[in-house]
Amino acid sequence: MIFIAAVDTAEAVDLCPEFSLYLKPISRITVSVALPHLKTPGKSISNWEVMERLKAMVHPEQFSSLRISKSSMDYLRFEGEVENRSAVKRSLAKLEGKSIKLSGFTDVLKIRAVEHKTDFPTRHDWDSFFRDAKDMNETVPGERPDTIHLEGLPCKWFSMKDGAPDRPSEEVLRTVFQRFGKIRNVDIPMLDPYREEMTGKNFNTFSFGGHLNFEGFVQYQDHTGFVRAMDSLRGMKLMFKGDDGKAVACSIKVTFDTTKHLSDSSLKKRQQERLKLQELEKQREEQKRREKEEEERRREEERYCRSLFCKLKEKEEKKTQKKLKKQQEEEQKNLQLKISTEERKLLLAQRNLESIRLIAELLSRAKVHFITNITCFLSHSTAIAAGHYEMWNPVIKREFSVYCGMPRNFKALHDNPPKFGLRNHNRHKST
Repeated sequence: MIFIAAVDTAEAVDLCPEFSLYLKPISRITVSVALPHLKTPGKSISNWEVMERLKAMVHPEQFSSLRISKSSMDYLRFEGEVENRSAVKRSLAKLEGKSIKLSGFTDVLKIRAVEHKTDFPTRHDWDSFFRDAKDMNETVPGERPDTIHLEGLPCKWFSMKDGAPDRPSEEVLRTVFQRFGKIRNVDIPMLDPYREEMTGKNFNTFSFGGHLNFEGFVQYQDHTGFVRAMDSLRGMKLMFKGDDGKAVACSIKVTFDTTKHLSDSSLKKRQQERLKLQELEKQREEQKRREKEEEERRREEERYCRSLFCKLKEKEEKKTQKKLKKQQEEEQKNLQLKISTEERKLLLAQRNLESIRLIAELLSRAKVHFITNITCFLSHSTAIAAGHYEMWNPVIKREFSVYCGMPRNFKALHDNPPKFGLRNHNRHKST
């Protein structure tokens, strides 16, 4: 479905002015261009060039849209739409029986143009269908020609003014089409959340330009309303006029319902299927709820286990740290004790060394004094032997008494002289 700006709205008729909806006659022509036989290999005819030639031929009339509907080796078929019915006649007069010549080709291309015939059911079509159908009962609503099936309706045009623009309203659909007679029932399948699951069909469709379309069913209470609606919609397209005065038109597909869509049996069947699907949905939701609760319980258990594991791990780490700290303290204490012991040993060794050095120094000094005094002693040994000890120096007497353990009373020394002195004296004497 293509939306086309409607410049000329003089031929539009009211459908529902309350919702700015109108019906505009379809002004469409079919143009066939016969193609010449291409004798040169690789040479082709430009479709774009043919379209430009056709647009130039109908000038000053303009095509609202021009597209290729069929292409073959023998001809090109175009569908063009103009603003109104009078423009159709003028365009046909300029195209029918004419010919065009393309650059690079010697042959001319002949043109045939006719008014486009809309594919719309007639009264004979629905009468024969319901008469010949064996599973239809013309006395039962929905099984007789009373329901029209509409496709390609723009969602935005049938939505509530204060509602979502992409969601049509059954109330709006009823209001728009009750112009032709009293309505028994309407249905928009895309509004039923279970319908796609019932039928496996997608009821949301997009048109050229990204507009969301929908399909709907309108059932009239009597056959008269149905016939009036079909006759009014034949050869028409839907037009919407905005608040700014600009109008947009689009083609819609209108047929009579052949599926008993709004019959009581179909409504009852869909209701039963809907209840089943609702029950299944409740079961799925209940299953999802249980799964969610189970998942939440499992996660809670995992969180509890992780928390417990973390606590145990933390406790074990504290215990290990405490043990390690105690061990480190013991090691530090032992190390300090060992260091203290070694320091004391070193101090004692230093003291012993100092004592040894002191003793050695004292002994060295004593040795010097002893050697000095013993020399003096030996020099006076003769005097001692002769009894002249009174003549000794008092200092020599004192030191001699200290080192030799002799009494200071040299009288006793005289009476009992040292042996070595006497030996030395006697030795010197004998010599």
